[in-house]
Amino acid sequence: MSWSQISADQVQPQPWKNGGGSTRELLAWPHAHDWALRISVAAVERDGPFSAYPGVQRWLAVLQGTGLRLFDWPQGPEDAPLHFDGALAPEAELLQGPCRVLNLMQRRGRLQILPADQVLRPDAPWVGLFTTHGGLLEHGHRAMPLAPQTLAWCEEPARQSCVFTAPEARQAWWLSWSDAP
Repeated sequence: MSWSQISADQVQPQPWKNGGGSTRELLAWPHAHDWALRISVAAVERDGPFSAYPGVQRWLAVLQGTGLRLFDWPQGPEDAPLHFDGALAPEAELLQGPCRVLNLMQRRGRLQILPADQVLRPDAPWVGLFTTHGGLLEHGHRAMPLAPQTLAWCEEPARQSCVFTAPEARQAWWLSWSDAP
């Protein structure tokens, strides 16, 4: 029932094989080699294809920069996370230079993503919060300050309300995962 947290600044970036950017893996859960859920922050530095992940559902949200185009659809920092089939490996075109993105990947189970300006009442075995600009996470009687570009998560959370407050709550999302299909 305790919360863990990690900031993207605490993770060493790993370069992509195609040289188009780098990834900072925040979480591969429940196991690094057999994950159901993988959360990372990536720096997209040039146009090129995304890696194919057959059997994986993906969501992408632009955190910094103007954004990019996937599937002929522009994605910017004001947009909700874009959901797509990981097997498709779309071509990414930067709109006006490099950008930083949140990458959510689900191999099995069900991931629900909600804006963090809502109160979350945990009903899943795993809940998390990602914030671009930082803020304060409150769960029951516990409060945790979160730095920018931080993921906080809890396994088997108490069924008490979770509230997130921040000056820039628009780029923060509740994540709720369950093993139900």
